[in-house]
Amino acid sequence: MAPAGRTDGEIARLILLGAGVSAEQIDERADAVREACCELYARFSTDDLSHTVLPGVPELLAWLSGRENVTLALLTGNFQPVARLKLARAGIGRYFPSGQGAFGSDAEDRVALPVIARLRAGRTGHPHPRSRTILIGDTPRDIACARADRVRCVAVATGPYRIEELAAADAVARDAAGVRELLGLPCRA
Repeated sequence: MAPAGRTDGEIARLILLGAGVSAEQIDERADAVREACCELYARFSTDDLSHTVLPGVPELLAWLSGRENVTLALLTGNFQPVARLKLARAGIGRYFPSGQGAFGSDAEDRVALPVIARLRAGRTGHPHPRSRTILIGDTPRDIACARADRVRCVAVATGPYRIEELAAADAVARDAAGVRELLGLPCRA
């Protein structure tokens, strides 16, 4: 089982199923599993995760956050407390305001996350428009969840997947600088 692009809940489910725990038992105890995962991550994670931030990412986030009409939101398979702790310990949490984004704690199925993120980013009860939404990801599962909500996707080949494996995205960059270059162009209608 390759964990890249999966939600924490899906990973936990696959591990537990492999250990002989029934799907019914997993569903009954999903909240307890989520709480335990978050507590264990907080206890065993190092206090400084800045070394995990890829080159160019802080600059990309600073550039995006300074642009008019850009709302940054995190879409991740991590449970929200884990994601927030990772961001804080990596020194980039300030770019992702609370109340925005979607997390593995919102849905076990990653394809459900973009619509949740767009609802949170929306105004006056309307989701953020698909036409103004771009999902940036580094796995084929990221591309699939963008496609499921019919939003654009820019893939970046900084994770375990090569450019060729990410070709289904609208555009593919080698690194954060490449993402910035792609996003600096006018958006397609």
